[in-house]
Amino acid sequence: MHASDIMTEKVITVGGDSSITDVANLLLKHGISAVPVVDDAGNLLGLVSEGDLMRRLEGETDTKGSWWLGVFSAPHKNVSEFVKTEGRKASDVMTREVISITPDTAVSDIARLLENNRIKRVPVVDNGQLVGIVSRANLLHGLAATTAQSASSPNLDDRALRGNVMQALADIDGLHVALMNVTVHDGGVHLWGDVETDKEQRAARIAAENVDGVKSVESHLGRSEAARTVAWAWGP
Repeated sequence: MHASDIMTEKVITVGGDSSITDVANLLLKHGISAVPVVDDAGNLLGLVSEGDLMRRLEGETDTKGSWWLGVFSAPHKNVSEFVKTEGRKASDVMTREVISITPDTAVSDIARLLENNRIKRVPVVDNGQLVGIVSRANLLHGLAATTAQSASSPNLDDRALRGNVMQALADIDGLHVALMNVTVHDGGVHLWGDVETDKEQRAARIAAENVDGVKSVESHLGRSEAARTVAWAWGP
């Protein structure tokens, strides 16, 4: 099994000129802790994480409040902190030396990479372009699917089927596929991730069932705490 078999393809991204406010709101809205920064051609430029934003609060006396509120209101102490605390764009605060993998990277290698570097996710890059992202959750999705069905790696038919299912999900207007993942083994489809409503969960299952070649569909989609928070904060 390789990165291409488990990665999230519809990645939430920002541009280098995106404001820090927009980045913070994006992380909060989608319940994610980091977002890749790409140029107009889709080339990976860097990664903005919660940690990058939290550096803006270093030296503040009140660190008990929510960090994303502090990002917008924290006063700045002195000139020496100017660069790291006054940057207004994603390109100013992003981590530039980003660890990345290719679509062919083995899942076992990805697991070791995350563990050895103490990171939660890694971008998947092909010829400089961001094509997906693999998180610890994606690894667990792949492990759960293979344990439930077979220990063998997905064949070419499974990989093609996964692409077709993901496209079917992407074709549903209003479905947040960037928060979802699909694994396929022996024609059996597993749906993973967060949805905001039960109706979205049913729509995803039906879309997968209607894809030619799908033998079965098992939905692990659910309304996580992040999804419920988003639904409450942004309305129905």
